[in-house]
Amino acid sequence: MNPEADLLVENAAQLLTLSPARNSGLAEDRLGIIPSGTVAIKGGRVLWAGPSHQTSKHITLAPGVKTLDASRKVVMPGFIDSHTHLLFAGSREKEFELRIKGATYQEIAAKEGGIKSTVQRTRQASKEELVIIGKKHLNTMLSLGTTTVEAKSGYGLSTKDEIKMLEVLQDLVREHPLDVVPTFLGAHEIPPEYAGKKDDYIRLVVEEMIPAVGQRRLATFCDVFCEEGVFSLEDSRRILEAGRRFGLLPKLHADELTPLGGAELAAELGAASADHLLFVSEKGMEAMAEKGVVATLLPGTAFFLFLGRYAPARRMIEKGVTVALATDFNPGSCMTQSLPLITTIACTQMRLSPAEVILGVTINAARALRKENDVGSLSPGKQADLIILDIPDYRHLSYHFGINHVWKVIKKGQLVWERSL
Repeated sequence: MNPEADLLVENAAQLLTLSPARNSGLAEDRLGIIPSGTVAIKGGRVLWAGPSHQTSKHITLAPGVKTLDASRKVVMPGFIDSHTHLLFAGSREKEFELRIKGATYQEIAAKEGGIKSTVQRTRQASKEELVIIGKKHLNTMLSLGTTTVEAKSGYGLSTKDEIKMLEVLQDLVREHPLDVVPTFLGAHEIPPEYAGKKDDYIRLVVEEMIPAVGQRRLATFCDVFCEEGVFSLEDSRRILEAGRRFGLLPKLHADELTPLGGAELAAELGAASADHLLFVSEKGMEAMAEKGVVATLLPGTAFFLFLGRYAPARRMIEKGVTVALATDFNPGSCMTQSLPLITTIACTQMRLSPAEVILGVTINAARALRKENDVGSLSPGKQADLIILDIPDYRHLSYHFGINHVWKVIKKGQLVWERSL
């Protein structure tokens, strides 16, 4: 007897399973496209995905089964945003205007702008206020098709306030349908009270913050802003190794503004990902490919900061690096929650194909979060996280930009968002 389904999403013009029938190196083949496809769901998990005309051969409909007709639409896994700074108070539109007038990111930061200004506002915010802010951001992401999101601390920069941020993220895990993956980023910047005392601040991160986070299991990852003028390679190694001792997997902001060697360090430590990588070296790319470190690229940030260059995505793919894409949503350097917009920037500025960017916001992003066994594709047994896009072909996602194509969002087999008429 065939297994019983409790939800069918049927008759999709294109069903993108991200579960290719054959192991091809071509991005288009890896999308696992099924014309006129159906996904069968049971208990929040994918039961079967295949051609609609074969559904009755594989699936028995449970009493009261629900169906969604996806005719003339694209069905695919929900987007995964694998690098965000979700929680913050206040905004920095004045800095945006200053950059338009010629100020650099570093110049703004030197005048107590940048991250430090957000730290001040976030420290002043209560947990209750941050929960409200976080829910608002998550609701926007959900409406744009994101079903799993990584969220960093890093705007507290004191033990009390970093813990506060991570506790808010745990509240959001419980209270919002999106899956939220928390990352500890106490090494985001040197706080004002530790100006000129970087070693003392690193000691606080290593000896007080990380043990508190690890013992309370408040985060999955430990991240560091490994960059000239912030945390050096040796600083970053020390912090990430301390994190690993307390069960926190390493990630890095690497080679964003200077060719410091963050990619090589990520490979040395077996990090889940190295992120940004505008100045990554050939050696760094080769090391990442060898060690299976995902490159999480953030083209929205280069776009928003007028940096004039983007990470060498094509070269990374040629060298065998797994490339993910993320928003880097934050108030200073990329104020957007839209992964669809990021895919368009990646196509036009980094010359990635429409198929490659879909890989970047689904299965490759899942790998950057070490969640590829649960999300990122519509394979039997995986979590039933999928979106229905009101477009005739997957390439329209990046091609027809600046609007929201999402029609419905299903999370763990439940309809959690739909476009109002």
